[in-house]
Amino acid sequence: MQVLRYSPKKEILNLSVSLGRGGEACVYAVPSDGNLVAKIYHKPTSAHAEKLQAMLANPPENPTASLGHISIAWPEAFLHAADGSNNILGFLMPRIQGMRPIIDFYNPRTRRQHCPLFNYQYLLRTARNLAAAFAALHASGYCIGDVNESNILVSDTALVTLIDTDSFQVRNPDGNLVYRCPVGKPEFTPPELQNKTFAEHDREISHDLFGLAVLVFQLLMEGTHPFSGIFQGAIEPPPYEARIAAGHFTYSQKRRVPYLPTPIAPPWEILHPGLQELFVRCFEDGHNNPQLRPSAQTWLSAIAEAEDSLITCTTNPQHRYNNHLDLCPWCERTVRLGGRDPFPSHRAIEAKEHLQPRIKPKKRHTQTPRLPQRAMPSHLANYWQPMTPSGSYYRRSKKSKLYPIGFCLLGLVLLGSADLMIKFTEPLVSQNAYTQQTLKSNQGINKLSFADYYQQGHSAYKQRDYEKAVANYSQAIEQEPKHAKALVNRGNARYNLKDYEGAVLDYTQALKIKPKEIKALVNRGNARFMLAEYSNDPDTEYNLALTDYNRAIGLDPQEVEAYIRRGIVRAQMAKYSGESQQIYKRAIADFTQAIKLNLSKAEAYFQRGVVYYQIAQYSSNYEQEYKQAIADFSQALTISPKLAKAFLKRGMVRYELAQYGGSESNQNQTKAMADLQTAAKIFLEQDDMDNYQQALSNMCVVVENKCDPLFPGSSNAEKIN
Repeated sequence: MQVLRYSPKKEILNLSVSLGRGGEACVYAVPSDGNLVAKIYHKPTSAHAEKLQAMLANPPENPTASLGHISIAWPEAFLHAADGSNNILGFLMPRIQGMRPIIDFYNPRTRRQHCPLFNYQYLLRTARNLAAAFAALHASGYCIGDVNESNILVSDTALVTLIDTDSFQVRNPDGNLVYRCPVGKPEFTPPELQNKTFAEHDREISHDLFGLAVLVFQLLMEGTHPFSGIFQGAIEPPPYEARIAAGHFTYSQKRRVPYLPTPIAPPWEILHPGLQELFVRCFEDGHNNPQLRPSAQTWLSAIAEAEDSLITCTTNPQHRYNNHLDLCPWCERTVRLGGRDPFPSHRAIEAKEHLQPRIKPKKRHTQTPRLPQRAMPSHLANYWQPMTPSGSYYRRSKKSKLYPIGFCLLGLVLLGSADLMIKFTEPLVSQNAYTQQTLKSNQGINKLSFADYYQQGHSAYKQRDYEKAVANYSQAIEQEPKHAKALVNRGNARYNLKDYEGAVLDYTQALKIKPKEIKALVNRGNARFMLAEYSNDPDTEYNLALTDYNRAIGLDPQEVEAYIRRGIVRAQMAKYSGESQQIYKRAIADFTQAIKLNLSKAEAYFQRGVVYYQIAQYSSNYEQEYKQAIADFSQALTISPKLAKAFLKRGMVRYELAQYGGSESNQNQTKAMADLQTAAKIFLEQDDMDNYQQALSNMCVVVENKCDPLFPGSSNAEKIN
């Protein structure tokens, strides 16, 4: 593709290396400038051009320009059509490299892997720089709108960058027009915007401030969401959007809420008192009056004060904590986590102890906190992954991974020197799945062969470095655009990056080349199912997914995965249908057919059990349906004894049966508790904190909310003296 730029000089750019693709645009490397990337819209409109014009006319201040760091990846120049029409096709923006998504730093597990020396002072500095970036944008009249963890990149020295800035809400002062941000993530959306159509509402700075407070809370509380906790009411806890809408801040100081802080979260008291006050102002006082939420500048000052009050643990110098505490909270937390230190010492890192599996304690301890994810049924969480093509054409290459620790050691020095220059400001960059890949991709100058790129992509995928896999598969596809399997593999990597639109495009292209590629059909159905979770019209995506599964089964009636996944989609659709019983029966038929084709398919038994459980909720013959569900969960466990979600569901079925009384009531109650304890144990071993918390919550329900006996020594009521 050829495009024309006019600044700083008129130049034709040949864009051939695609770095990432999304539903709205594609991002390319700029051959003549490695510090820039080109974002080209698939269907450029006059609204795109007008919004970009307003952004270019009023760029926000870059607080770290003197340091050579880009705080906000702002558009720099228009890109025009080279055919003489002069239409605006897209724009140039900075290329950001050497940074990772913010979640990799507030998630203790990934932090230990990628930057183990990133201690609590670094987390405070990251929060401080994040607040500074928000303040700079708000000062120029911009709202981010779609505040979420995927739009923020962080360096090993706690610098922050906001990306995907063309999605921000922009106000054109000349025509008093507002170019709205049409999307948002529920976990970061304030109560007044929950269940609203974003494209119909102007965003306010107070809306951004809610999302900022959520991110700061997660940074300082080991990834814990401020509205996560053990639900003290019904069996299935409400999703985040319902909790936020109701104002159920788990650590509420002024009202009672139906949640207990999860035992796997750090105690509320570790937070500096000034920060505690701001969180209460944002999530409690600001619930009914958004104008009471602290400004970004207020957060910046309070976080700076908290950082200035840090003291160092005498046992482990990597443990930094605020001076209102008498004892080191991180030493205590390390013991509580069975030896898993959230901020390992230099000695532990040199011995690679920080990468060792969790030490199994003699009595129950808690583990790393859960991380908020988009709402998805717990029975799908461990299963909904793309089918990987069988085998690879090339051997997997083995590469050393010593770089992260080296970068972190350098970061320790840079943090101190930057302290004098940063002025509490280190910006952010907002990003989505495909832009993140674009910004972080580092293309080599010397071209390798297709086989080399394909092999490197396969190796990166196996190591779960999906961004690198996308980059290498893209290079391979550049050389052989008709290679269907490379397209499927890149689609799988994009799926794992949650770039579902990009994955659908790859699978679709693979099917144009090879119409009978069953894995592409099944995986495209999976991606469309996930898109339904984000869509205002989920039925359309569900039906497209069903069409893909139907085609796969038509090509191969023995395709077990297609039956299972079609059954899952049907079960989801049944929940919102006026003909739910008939659709549930079709789902059961799919799972039954999968079992006939493969008797050892534990997932088919499990999913059929889930449907029987759903039917029992509305059936007059509930006992029979419950027993059928238990039988299916039991069979799944016979095949796969570590299938924790089967223990979880079977436990809740047995609990519900016990509530109806009868001669087996006490026995069902006892079995329910045993199942839930086993589920919690396995989830903890697997570091599946989402479902671990679900198991804890259900255990509290079974024992009538008396949670303390289940978690000795980890009650939130315990204070750090």
